[in-house]
Amino acid sequence: MSAKGWEAIDIGPATAESTDYPKHGEAAARRVASGDCALGIVVCGTGQGIMMAANKIRGVRCGVCADTFSARMIRAHNDANMLALGARVVGEGLALDIVDAFLSAEFEGGRHAARVAMIRALED
Repeated sequence: MSAKGWEAIDIGPATAESTDYPKHGEAAARRVASGDCALGIVVCGTGQGIMMAANKIRGVRCGVCADTFSARMIRAHNDANMLALGARVVGEGLALDIVDAFLSAEFEGGRHAARVAMIRALED
């Protein structure tokens, strides 16, 4: 990622042993929500559980993706600031392509801005 201008901050887990993914999803989401990190990428077995944990943090819009089209669209249309991946769902090569699609996309604004504002209002 550094070759593309992104700095990666690994917040864990430190081992391959089973862990409680919600705490890692929360930690990453809090860094994104605070502005400490522009974007976040989180991983668990399916991507679903860690996405749910991340989305509990105000200001986070995290989507789980298993294809590059969805990864581009969650950034372009939903202004997603986090991506969740399922380690048991996508292989390493596809995961890298999904991450590249997510990081390369930009929010389009326009008609999508009003919809993102509606999503943000749900937090209140």
